[in-house]
Amino acid sequence: MDIPSSPADPEKKTVLDDKALEQLEQRLVPSPRKLAWLRVRFLLWRMSGTMGVRIKRGIDVSAAVCLLVLLLPLLLLVALLVKLTDGGPVLFWQMRVGKWGRPFRFPKFRSMVINAEEIRARLMEANQHGGQGITFKMKRDPRVTWIGRIIRKTSIDELPQLWCVIRGDMSLVGPRPALVSEVARYTLENRRRLDIKPGLTCIWQVSGRSDIPFEEQCRLDAQYIEEQSLRADLRLLLKTIPAIITGRGAY
Repeated sequence: MDIPSSPADPEKKTVLDDKALEQLEQRLVPSPRKLAWLRVRFLLWRMSGTMGVRIKRGIDVSAAVCLLVLLLPLLLLVALLVKLTDGGPVLFWQMRVGKWGRPFRFPKFRSMVINAEEIRARLMEANQHGGQGITFKMKRDPRVTWIGRIIRKTSIDELPQLWCVIRGDMSLVGPRPALVSEVARYTLENRRRLDIKPGLTCIWQVSGRSDIPFEEQCRLDAQYIEEQSLRADLRLLLKTIPAIITGRGAY
């Protein structure tokens, strides 16, 4: 025999609804005191981020100026040797892509023959990152001159980029700047590399350089962007010294 259920007490239901609503408001709507504390934390976070950027910029400029002054004799010697090799220009200029996709002029000591870009198309099949790869890397590249092999192995060819650090286009530490043609083929995930200034050295530069596949380079750059700090920058700068000495992945 079915027993008819008694109707719910409307007053009891109203009390329960009001209590649930009050609990929900407590969870979703912060109290004035908590809201004030959140505002303070947000302001402190903004100040710490701005201060960190300013400190890093100060270190970049100071270190770049000091290095250019200390290495001036070496820079002049390399410039002379490059010039005497084939009479071509000392510096090789390219357009690279910096923070937020902004292009800038990027110098290197010229390490290849004068018509290197014309020969590149014929060498794509020998690309260490695949014939259809975004980046072009090749061991024993026939375009590299005798002095070019030395300065590439020791990364001396990158020293003119200290001027880019002083100008503000680059930093000492950050993802390596990509070519415009490379960025045009980036996926949305790859474009995370453009969230910060490019650098002279980065995680994959000290972990194998050109031996690191492109997708792994992007993953390591994203890792640096998420975990970047002045301490991490110092650690990478110190690791760059043995990486240059061993020359692993430099070709």
